[in-house]
Amino acid sequence: MLKLTHSRAVALMVAVTLMWSIAGVVTRHLEHAASFEVTFWRSFFTLLSLLVILPALQGRAVFASMRHSGRALWISGVCWSVMFTAFMVALVLMPVANVLVTMAVGPLLTALFARVFIGHHIALRTWAAIAVAGLGIGWMYGSQMAGLPLAGTLVALCVPVAAAINWTVVQHSQRHGHAVDLVPAVLVGAVISVVATLPLALPFQASGHDLALLALLGVVQLAIPCVLAVRCGRVLKAPEMALLGLLEVIFGILLAWLGAGEKPAPAVLTGGVLVIGALVFNELLGWKEQK
Repeated sequence: MLKLTHSRAVALMVAVTLMWSIAGVVTRHLEHAASFEVTFWRSFFTLLSLLVILPALQGRAVFASMRHSGRALWISGVCWSVMFTAFMVALVLMPVANVLVTMAVGPLLTALFARVFIGHHIALRTWAAIAVAGLGIGWMYGSQMAGLPLAGTLVALCVPVAAAINWTVVQHSQRHGHAVDLVPAVLVGAVISVVATLPLALPFQASGHDLALLALLGVVQLAIPCVLAVRCGRVLKAPEMALLGLLEVIFGILLAWLGAGEKPAPAVLTGGVLVIGALVFNELLGWKEQK
């Protein structure tokens, strides 16, 4: 396998965010599938893909090793399942831009959760970034609250909350000498998502066209980029991963605008600038301190 240098890891992570960002625009071109059926089929195709990718990369022993993994793997898997499910349901309920900007607060929530639950120190700059990001979210939703479903907002918030719990659990396990392999955790998340959403997805209404698009999401938008992102994380520092991950928000809004005519509201753009600007400023300062 080709050695992953820093520059290659950066380029690969950019490609990963581009793959992640296609969910919104692809969802807007579905014909009949809706809500939980969308989540079910994407998770199902993700599961099938990982059942091929995992043994190809790590050998068949990976499945046996999962049975002996600690509870952190299973907690991480539950978090992944929440992210899979909430993300797709939120896309059905709200504009793509709102969902993506809401997800962008994930790294800041992770810092906050790590402080509360495992005692990580939070720098003053991070507290300031959390405050500015909160202001951005408030600005984004405040002017549109009458036109947006409360359920959609709450579902969208489940994604960064689950992500924050996930990374906090992983950090806690690593501090105690128990490394969590995130790729099998993604597989666990896909299994839970499939089982949980199947009863809610019936009766199936997806057309052949819908199934092709959802298979594309399962393979190209989730399974492959998640595996690649884990590999990039072995080369890139956490601040770099967080900064590059923000490209998903930018790419996703642009693709939904160009590919589905979903123009973001001015309040979303203003709030998004505050959220992303706060995170960029925080991560750049953190990167500078580490260097």
